[in-house]
Amino acid sequence: MTSEQQLSATEPEWWDDPSLPWKHKPTKTDLTCFAWLSVVGIYGLVMMPLRPTLLALIPQVFGAMGHYTGQIMSGALAAVGDPWWPLILIIGTFGTIKFDWVYWWAGKLWGRNLIEIWSGTSQRTRKRNERAERFARKYETLALLLAAIPIFPRGVVLVVLGAAGTSFKKFFLVSLLGAFCTTSAYLSVGYLIGEPAVAFMEQYSRYLLWVSVAITVGMLVAYFWKNRETTSKSPTDQDSAIQPDAVSDTDSAEIGEQPIP
Repeated sequence: MTSEQQLSATEPEWWDDPSLPWKHKPTKTDLTCFAWLSVVGIYGLVMMPLRPTLLALIPQVFGAMGHYTGQIMSGALAAVGDPWWPLILIIGTFGTIKFDWVYWWAGKLWGRNLIEIWSGTSQRTRKRNERAERFARKYETLALLLAAIPIFPRGVVLVVLGAAGTSFKKFFLVSLLGAFCTTSAYLSVGYLIGEPAVAFMEQYSRYLLWVSVAITVGMLVAYFWKNRETTSKSPTDQDSAIQPDAVSDTDSAEIGEQPIP
């Protein structure tokens, strides 16, 4: 056996990477689920600079997409005569959980591996995710209801329930109920605020361009800064940074962080 053949034999396969959620050669199902996770991530990135514009110009559509700020603003508009809030309540409920099934499916396929990747080497993130994981395993239905609240690590809960074998029927119905309750609450809050919120948004709309530009610039600066820090590390540091077990597991989308949108 030549040295090249020996080197090829010892090199890990492309799929044997700690930054990937599977521990085996991925099947077509694995790759499909991973592609959907990528779609969720791209959606979140695209929406970040668009949120200010959508919120100010078409808050009803923004709320129907499942974004709570749009739902609050839609409630405020309802207080001054806008008739679309019932439709926003129905569509927005489904919009809130539009990507939940992807995380449930990921948990069903890969267990808690995705949570390990999200946690990385941050002890703070790891502890937060572990607390959410324990809570979700102990109080399955309650955790799923609370996951509709933005401050809760929704992605972790969804993955845990998929890994724990929660049936999709139960998962979907409880998620739908939680989303309906939170959408109703946001619309109610907006209705109670009423005209002051509408007046504020009219003023805010004058600065939409600059807000969107600032968000885009901030995203680019954060990306290049993170990339610069990564490339400046030694090879050993880079390896340990991508191996969840080397040290010891966003929202959101909003998701984990990666929060869920």
